[in-house]
Amino acid sequence: MPRTFLEVAYRGTHYSGFQIQDNASSIQQEVEKALETVFRRPLTLTGSSRTDTGVHAFQNYFHFDYEGVIDKRVLYNVNAILPPDIAVKDIRPVAPDAHCRFDALSREYRYYIYRTKNPFLTDRAWFFPYTLDRDKLNTAAAMVAANEDFTSFAKRNTQAKTRLCTILNSGWQEEGECLVYRVTANRFLRGMVRGLVGTMLQVGRGKISVEEFAAIIAKKDNQLANFSAPGHGLFLFRISFPDSIFENAV
Repeated sequence: MPRTFLEVAYRGTHYSGFQIQDNASSIQQEVEKALETVFRRPLTLTGSSRTDTGVHAFQNYFHFDYEGVIDKRVLYNVNAILPPDIAVKDIRPVAPDAHCRFDALSREYRYYIYRTKNPFLTDRAWFFPYTLDRDKLNTAAAMVAANEDFTSFAKRNTQAKTRLCTILNSGWQEEGECLVYRVTANRFLRGMVRGLVGTMLQVGRGKISVEEFAAIIAKKDNQLANFSAPGHGLFLFRISFPDSIFENAV
């Protein structure tokens, strides 16, 4: 059966995460309801990357199977039904065996903090009004890029069979009023980016040393990491796929 990728963006402030769940609002639930209204039949969505409560996305994906041609004009109808904090950005036919989760080559997350009070950033970045040593932050970020085992930064209640991730880049940069941690990897563990951010900020503040940060990585014990970074500062920024997924669409 023909398969379709659905690209979505959302502000996660009012949702309990990306994936559908009992007795809680989710991005998947809202999108499935809108699609059912437009296509007049239920469609089961498979998600690419699960985001937690309050986490945002500039780009995330679902895929679904549908027998028939889908006109891109359907985007207008779906977006008219969706709440204002969720948008469908694109709808594309893909190869019948394409999978938006398992075929992703990489995912990029960005975590935003701001240090001067700004009411327009309260739900899109973490207010962190402390002096930070940028050199120490980037030294810690380089250690992240050199590591593969992220057991120390994974929450225990996860179904992941391995804690190994390949980090493609990791670093802190200024972006407007925000200091932003950018990290790209082939995969991420639940809570991983927030654990990295919370722990690295302790390095930046001088609460722990660079050497102690290295020891936290090496000990593979998540009780040593700091998971205090709230969800509202985190954005799933980009997901990359091989071109063949779209070129081989039937």
